[in-house]
Amino acid sequence: MARLTDLEILTCYRNALANWLYDGFVKYSPLAEEWLQKRTGVTPREFSRFIHDFVRAGGQVDQIRETRPEWTVHDFHYDLRFTLNGNDLYVETRLEYKDPSDPDDSMITVVNIHLA
Repeated sequence: MARLTDLEILTCYRNALANWLYDGFVKYSPLAEEWLQKRTGVTPREFSRFIHDFVRAGGQVDQIRETRPEWTVHDFHYDLRFTLNGNDLYVETRLEYKDPSDPDDSMITVVNIHLA
């Protein structure tokens, strides 16, 4: 795994997560939202807060070059691995931003969640 170390991208990732309480900054694919609801009973907003707290506390974010043909419109995806309610989880996210100096410009989409 390649830890995300690019300060511009990491700042944008953290900025999106810092807005976890507000709509539109951390979104969920239907697949991720369904998995979250069925397997954890945690709401997307609660999960967004958990991700925010994890990253703020120094939790590792991995930057993975996207090679799957159906997703190569994105250069990278960003993976998180952590334990929630006794379950080891893998969380795949995507980051979108245009202006790294604008803390309200970044958005994360949680595209997949499953047991690690």
